[in-house]
Amino acid sequence: MESNAIMKLYRDVVDMSPDWEDGHFYLAHYYDLLLAQLESHDRKAEVLAYIVKFFSNSLQHGNKFIYQSMPRMLSLWLDFGASIAAEQHKKGTDSQTALNKKAMLTHINKVIHGLEDRLPPYQFLTAFSQLISRICHAHVDVVNVLQSIIAKVLVTYPHQAIWLMMAVSKSSYQVRVQRCQQIYTRAEALKPSLTKFIKDATKLTDKLLDLSNMHLDVGAMSLSTHAGLKSIARLVEDSAFSKVMIPLQTAMTVTLPSSSSTHTKHDPFSRELVYLASIDDTVEVLNSLQRPKKITLRGNDGRPYIMLCKPKDDLRKDCRLMEFNALINKYLRKDPESRRRQLHIRTYSVIPLNEECGMLEWVSNTHGLRHILLRLYKAHNIAITARELTAMIPPKSAPMEEKLAVFNKLLEKYPSVFSEWFLKIFPDPTTWYMARTAYARTSAVMSIVGYIVGLGDRHGENILFDSTTGDCVHVDFNCLFNKGETFEWPEKVPFRLTHNMVDALGPMGYEGIFRKSCEATMRVMRTQTDTLLSVLRTFIYDPLVEWSKPVRKSKHSSTETGETQNSLALTQISDIEKRLQGVIKTLRNKPYGLPLSIEGQVNYLLQESSDKNNLAQMYVGWTAYM
Repeated sequence: MESNAIMKLYRDVVDMSPDWEDGHFYLAHYYDLLLAQLESHDRKAEVLAYIVKFFSNSLQHGNKFIYQSMPRMLSLWLDFGASIAAEQHKKGTDSQTALNKKAMLTHINKVIHGLEDRLPPYQFLTAFSQLISRICHAHVDVVNVLQSIIAKVLVTYPHQAIWLMMAVSKSSYQVRVQRCQQIYTRAEALKPSLTKFIKDATKLTDKLLDLSNMHLDVGAMSLSTHAGLKSIARLVEDSAFSKVMIPLQTAMTVTLPSSSSTHTKHDPFSRELVYLASIDDTVEVLNSLQRPKKITLRGNDGRPYIMLCKPKDDLRKDCRLMEFNALINKYLRKDPESRRRQLHIRTYSVIPLNEECGMLEWVSNTHGLRHILLRLYKAHNIAITARELTAMIPPKSAPMEEKLAVFNKLLEKYPSVFSEWFLKIFPDPTTWYMARTAYARTSAVMSIVGYIVGLGDRHGENILFDSTTGDCVHVDFNCLFNKGETFEWPEKVPFRLTHNMVDALGPMGYEGIFRKSCEATMRVMRTQTDTLLSVLRTFIYDPLVEWSKPVRKSKHSSTETGETQNSLALTQISDIEKRLQGVIKTLRNKPYGLPLSIEGQVNYLLQESSDKNNLAQMYVGWTAYM
């Protein structure tokens, strides 16, 4: 069939049932497919306007496709605006094509501006990170509409939005700070009572940044807020201090309405919010390299909430990936098989405070895999000094046989002991079995999700285990999109599945629960390919995330705003797409054979992850022998 005939059928559906969300969505989706095939720029601009129109219509009638239509609609509009701004910057083009494009952008701006009143603000809140990431947009008219939308969301949901905006308002780039101030001014004009709230929240952030960056003497393990930082306690306990919400995962997550009939009046935060009442006197200082500070915030409900203030660490990638994980959890809950297996990812709140500091929700009762294993080995009198280990490890250029021989020798020295931890922590047979099952399921989900997004650096300190449930919790998501393959010692395995992890799965190893959970997760991710790619695209193109080490400031205007272009974005998207299709890539980046079935792909990943030839080539700090 010709595209015009197909289009007519989609249009007939929309005409027959104008209130049906699906009709508008699939028509927009079809136009979107056509957009990629078009050559003529005039035609592209016209089709783009249709896509925006029908995506916006679909959002007015429900939320079934919100995670596809909202990010895609905003991306198309913002990218189109950016391309026109770039053309205007190059030369004052007044050709007919350029004028047509300008007219089309004016039209699209009007449509998006109209959505401000037609769509409930919580729908924009689902894509708030994306809106904030384009705050330094180069086109004046686009910026105007963008700021207006963000200001409206800030007025409606000040407690959630302010935490998401903090990292930009405290930026080291002046343009970002100015744009943020303009949004605050707009919001204050709409709701004057916000002036004091924004001021107090900013003061609190300043104090938290001071606390994060506080210089400590070597060996200091705690500090008192009243001694070192009296002002933070004074600020919070002042009776005039505004109500500022504690940014917990539960309070930051948007819940969507269950039926489309109630969607305009829906409250996405139906739970009672917990506000900050005081901060405990003592702050614990952790021993790791950056010396993060563990603080206890007291809520107005009297309960303690523990947060970790991390210095010298850009948490913006962690924050975006946590949003992505929360989305995957939604789809795992929707799917009958994964719901029956209770498959989920353990998520927690991540709040970047500026480009190099942030706050994490503390996950209680968790212990790092490395810490657990070292204690078990110590009990068995198994230990090796760092010097002995370094002397044993062959250089990177050593032949494979030598690496394998050393790896086998280390395996003899370090037998599998992780299953003992489950027996020790969960002595009752029922809780032991439930904990081991929870471990298998949560590890499987994160292994597959990690493989799809190219998550690396899964050493023993980035994988934690919950001593109350057995759940596996992953932390530190800085090494994404197969960055691990570019390390000095390139990573060779898709995820961590060392002999200890296999041992703890029980006598069947990764057969059974682990394999089935991997397959169920992969099935859900393949079913939701379009949505996941739509969300990941905005993340990969996020101009505010530094994707590579920043080069010395050049004279380009982009450095004033700190916007960076991720030059590898297209390859990263197509790699993720291929992985979701079951295409296996060899090390030389050539597709290997035909796309595999879900079972075939999972089987390949399990074999690759536990293959001694791969593990023997891993960097020593990754501890593949444990």
